[in-house]
Amino acid sequence: MGSSAAFVVAFFWVVTGPCVQTTGDGMSKLSNGTSVDHDECSTPDFCSDNALCVNTYGSYHCQCQAGYRNHNKKVTFPYTESFCRDINECTEQRGLCGPNATCRNTIGNYSCSCQPGFTSTSGQQNFTANESSCQDIDECRKSPFPCGLSAACLNTPGSFSCSCIQGFRVPAGQPPLRGTHCEDIDECTETPEICGPNANCTNTMGRYNCSCSQGFMSTAGRYQFRANESTCEALNCSKFDTNEIQAMADLKSFAKKLCEEQISHEATQDVTHFKTLVGHIEGIVSRGQVGGANVSEFFAQVEDTLMLIAPLLPDDPSGQTMDSRDAAVRVRRATSPKGQVVLQTEGVVMETDWETAASHGSPGFATVFLITYGDMLSNMEDSLEEDLQRHMDEVYLNSKIATVTVGSRKEGNLARPVNLTFSHLEDSTGYKVVCVYWKSSGGRSYWSKDGCHTTMSNVTHTTCRADHLSSFAVLMALYDIEDIFELKVITWVGLSLSLICLALCILTFFYCRAIQGTRNTIHLHLCISLFIADLVFLAGISSTNNKVGCAVVAGLLHFFFMAAFTWMCLEGIQLYRMVVLVFNTTLRKLYMFAFGYGVPAAIVLISASVKSSGYGTKRHCWLSLDDHFIWSFFGPVCLIIVVNVVFFIITVWKLAEKFTSLNPDMPNLKKVKAFTITAIAQLCILGSMWIFGCFQFEGSSIVMTYLFTILNSVQGIFIFIMHCLLSNQVRDEYKNFLATTFNLKKKTKYSEFSSTSNSSSNAQSKSVQNTGESHM
Repeated sequence: MGSSAAFVVAFFWVVTGPCVQTTGDGMSKLSNGTSVDHDECSTPDFCSDNALCVNTYGSYHCQCQAGYRNHNKKVTFPYTESFCRDINECTEQRGLCGPNATCRNTIGNYSCSCQPGFTSTSGQQNFTANESSCQDIDECRKSPFPCGLSAACLNTPGSFSCSCIQGFRVPAGQPPLRGTHCEDIDECTETPEICGPNANCTNTMGRYNCSCSQGFMSTAGRYQFRANESTCEALNCSKFDTNEIQAMADLKSFAKKLCEEQISHEATQDVTHFKTLVGHIEGIVSRGQVGGANVSEFFAQVEDTLMLIAPLLPDDPSGQTMDSRDAAVRVRRATSPKGQVVLQTEGVVMETDWETAASHGSPGFATVFLITYGDMLSNMEDSLEEDLQRHMDEVYLNSKIATVTVGSRKEGNLARPVNLTFSHLEDSTGYKVVCVYWKSSGGRSYWSKDGCHTTMSNVTHTTCRADHLSSFAVLMALYDIEDIFELKVITWVGLSLSLICLALCILTFFYCRAIQGTRNTIHLHLCISLFIADLVFLAGISSTNNKVGCAVVAGLLHFFFMAAFTWMCLEGIQLYRMVVLVFNTTLRKLYMFAFGYGVPAAIVLISASVKSSGYGTKRHCWLSLDDHFIWSFFGPVCLIIVVNVVFFIITVWKLAEKFTSLNPDMPNLKKVKAFTITAIAQLCILGSMWIFGCFQFEGSSIVMTYLFTILNSVQGIFIFIMHCLLSNQVRDEYKNFLATTFNLKKKTKYSEFSSTSNSSSNAQSKSVQNTGESHM
């Protein structure tokens, strides 16, 4: 304690001492007997060094100052145990100062400081925990070039390192330390072939440049490049010389000039080259100068010019500055470009990817071109490969033509196919569409579908998938149902049932005595004609491989279908004679055969002598549409239908008159009425069938095709139902035959027009016999 404190204590003792008595329990007793607290801490240095004395009422205790601790590790203690020593915080609390910092102990305290390469976040050189932290010093940013101009600086926690940049290296014999001088690498000397063939190498400080030799062109359109960025190829500008095809003179002249500029390294990267090409193409097509023999030359010229222009196009990932209504292009200069590529013009959308385009280009360079032409390219629909010719007699282009190229080299198949979606020029409802490309092979050019597949088609669009590149389009066939499975099933099943029914009709009309007569003879030969016609139709309608055999099949179909109509005409004549003339009128068989088979034979002979090539087409063994030859069948058919309609109108009119009068021959009138109804129904079935089939064999909508096929398939079934199953007399004969065959009990036979009473039935039976009805 200081001198002033000692003085105060001494004064107090002098004044009060005689009046105070210490009791020994921390209390003092005054002279008047009052007990008061005794302050032990008033004695100087009562506790030991680095300890504080704390007086309490009736007692006291000692405690160590901050940074010190009692040897017994007690918080409070008496003065007899008062011994405090320094606490070493750095030892007892590892990581007290945090990462990248050093802890230093002091008497009663400690301090922190950052390690070399780190600095305090608070800016203090010495600090305690929670006052600051240490952060890395980025030596590479402290100065512009800490490692020199030819070396790169790499910062590390608390330090940094240097390394020579590309094109430089540490001189031999020197360690790669900080500040080491880096020397240039002469790639041209060390690797003479680094630029590849037909290229020159020029060394520069820290790098090198390649350039194509005179007469060669960079496939990536770069006059200066590095290894694996391009190759040098020779250009043959003579192939762009103008020849006899004057229509493409301007296009060839433009291409040759561009070729020569590239050889002399004077050509520049410019989008106008592509736009100029598009302008030449539009001019040639709009003037109608492409068609026939020069189509292949035109397509080849366009593709060659595109390959020439491709390296000269600037990078334009969006393509907006180069696209037009009929042309689109994408250019990508990258080592390994990835992702989808979609090009669109008016009428065509192309989908591919950059991997496919890059595989057909030079290293680090890829292009995708789409050029479309309108429908002004003429005389192309007739050029078809043999397989298409056999299935498509009449076709026309139903889309724009599109020329597609990728990369900068002409190659074969693609690694992955491209998709082309064409907009139809016309609604294709009910028609067959096929994707094709223009192929040149064996000295001729034609539309082919090899490697070109139709993946989707509706009335407005068709999507084609191609595994090679060329000029593509969509052809639409006027008629092609050969591959419709449902129609095949209907034809085979329906005609098979019709043949069975017609065979039953023939047997019935031939052996059933109850219905023998003129009409029975007509029905018999009508069924014979239809039976043979359907059998020939089923067996030979598509047998087009043998031209002679096909012509014979067409002739037989012409004859027997025509005979079916002539016999049907005879039925109309017979009904007319029965009603208008007399009921027991019959036709002589000689006349019927002469008309029923003679007229069809005469028509076929005349038609064959006029144009024998009209029998048989490329797709069906039927009559050709060329020069309207088909009307050698439809003309007589239409005439017979008109004649029968006239006869039926007169017959129905006369029947109506007779029904309104009191006529004793009413049963016969009812029978003739029934005959007339079935004859009219028969005419409607056969007549309507050929109305729907008028152009069935060469071109029709799918609805008309199904209607013709169904009617043609069920006509035999219809005749069997009308003339056999609905006839009471025929049903009786069937019952008698079954009863005899299977020993069944016969039922009472009844007349076709029986009444509810036996007397009426007998009267009608006599009437039949008296009028000769059985001979009708």
